[in-house]
Amino acid sequence: MKTYLAKVGEIKPEYLLFDASEAPVGRLAVRIANALRGKDKPTYTPHIDTGACVIVINAAKAVFTGRKGTEKVYVDYTGYRSGYKTHKASEVRENDPVRFIKDAVWGMMPHGRLGRTQFSKLKVYAGAEHPHTAQKPVKVTVE
Repeated sequence: MKTYLAKVGEIKPEYLLFDASEAPVGRLAVRIANALRGKDKPTYTPHIDTGACVIVINAAKAVFTGRKGTEKVYVDYTGYRSGYKTHKASEVRENDPVRFIKDAVWGMMPHGRLGRTQFSKLKVYAGAEHPHTAQKPVKVTVE
């Protein structure tokens, strides 16, 4: 057996569509992060971007398990002395329903050059409409 290493020219772009309605945020984020990195494919190569472009719709309908919907806190820090602000998950859902999906996925990605490039292929939409129908995304179900 020889080890397969993907090359940049061999990778074909693929689009995946995740429907976040009634899906737990953590389980959804794991599936999205693995798809962005390409870890769900047998051609996964750690130092090459072999992942798919991921489209997430209905982000506003994703659910938190347990008490995270009321007790989870998101922190913003500007770097200034009075720039530390906290927001509850319910406030974040009202103001920016895309943020908690992106934050959960970003926490599962590598925080380097390659991870930032892979994360930029994530498109999240609060509603059911998205402008990527021409790419013919493949629908993926999350339990």
